[in-house]
Amino acid sequence: MNWSLLSQLLINGVVVGMLYGVVAMCFVLIYKSTQVVNFAQGEFLVLGAWVCLWLVVDMELHFAAAFLFTLVFMTIFGIILQMVVLRPLIGEPIISVIMVTIGLSIFFQSLMNWIFGNSAVAFPQVFETQSVELFGLNIETAYLFSLVISVFIMLGFFYFFKYSRYGLAMRATAFDQQVAQSLGISVKSVFAMAWAISAVVSGIAGIVIGLVNSVSSALAFIGIKVFPAVILGGLDSIIGAVVGGVIIGMLENGAEFVDGQYLHWGNLYTIAPFYILIIVLMIKPYGLFGTKDIERI
Repeated sequence: MNWSLLSQLLINGVVVGMLYGVVAMCFVLIYKSTQVVNFAQGEFLVLGAWVCLWLVVDMELHFAAAFLFTLVFMTIFGIILQMVVLRPLIGEPIISVIMVTIGLSIFFQSLMNWIFGNSAVAFPQVFETQSVELFGLNIETAYLFSLVISVFIMLGFFYFFKYSRYGLAMRATAFDQQVAQSLGISVKSVFAMAWAISAVVSGIAGIVIGLVNSVSSALAFIGIKVFPAVILGGLDSIIGAVVGGVIIGMLENGAEFVDGQYLHWGNLYTIAPFYILIIVLMIKPYGLFGTKDIERI
């Protein structure tokens, strides 16, 4: 067995899994605050990546400045999207809002293909060194950057929900919207904040993934690939999103190793997470850390 290759793939799986966990947290954030699954999450990644790339290539901004401007843009985008499209749907059946997110996914995908094209475009060289050697393994600098960003975002989420005033308001709204409103919390503001944070974090993930794999509409598929991580960890658990993301990332790369060395099926890397999704739904439908919803009639 090629232990060196397996170690390399598993380390890459952990790094990619951390990014999956970041995107999964966006799913959980939206679901906990609004009870809606956002099927346009993948398009948020693509939008953030394209905006940053456009600022770097066409506007000739330094990557750091383009990164910050992209965060501002995604914040405004998330707030406007919630206010204009989703706020009028408050009180409507959940399935109606979910169908709207599916429609938004198709709309944004078509719009970005029209504006930026269908071809994959790579970022200019951002880091002085393309890879570093760590513990005898050759790791791309972009992967290390993504790991640092992922850890920073996760720590930020922990502090936000645990100690900040707005994070506590969001937790209260997720627990019971009517009780939160009776305590003077603006549920509409919480919804807007949740979508803004989700858009910003997704944009960051899109930029980081774009640094590794180039930018194209194919990045939107990450939103679907992350869904098994969300279900595995639990749809209402932030910790579960992180754990599920890391497990799915390692599973993907482990499946690639097994497929490349032994099975030679050619597509195990892509389909393995969805096999796990089916198994989890059969055995533990609420996920590893999800809250069981018990209804009495």
